[in-house]
Amino acid sequence: MSNRNNGRENISVMEVEQDRLGSLLKEAREYLGLSQEAVADKLGIPRASVSALETGKRKVSSLELRQLARLYKRPLSHFLPDDAGSHEPEDQTTVALFRAAKGLTDEDREQVLRFAQFLKRAGRALTPSK
Repeated sequence: MSNRNNGRENISVMEVEQDRLGSLLKEAREYLGLSQEAVADKLGIPRASVSALETGKRKVSSLELRQLARLYKRPLSHFLPDDAGSHEPEDQTTVALFRAAKGLTDEDREQVLRFAQFLKRAGRALTPSK
């Protein structure tokens, strides 16, 4: 039974990583003011595929990720998890948050993301700088 749970746990982490990548792709696209249609044209894929990449519903191939990094003028490493050890393992709260957010509309998820970013910035503002 623990093997089954292990498999589910690995899937959850993979889903979290896929969702994180989708968010980074969307953020980079929006930062440059590109539409999903423009990105789809550059990659030669349907616009719905770009949307699915950004929402984590479709996996990004390595070739697509390379093209997207180039298009978004970001290093490939920007979109990849840091395996050097600084990437913190997902805790139960993070996984639960991810699962809860999956059921929300895109607009609601954006609100949750903005609120989380606000909290993160607010926390940094309260810590004394060295």
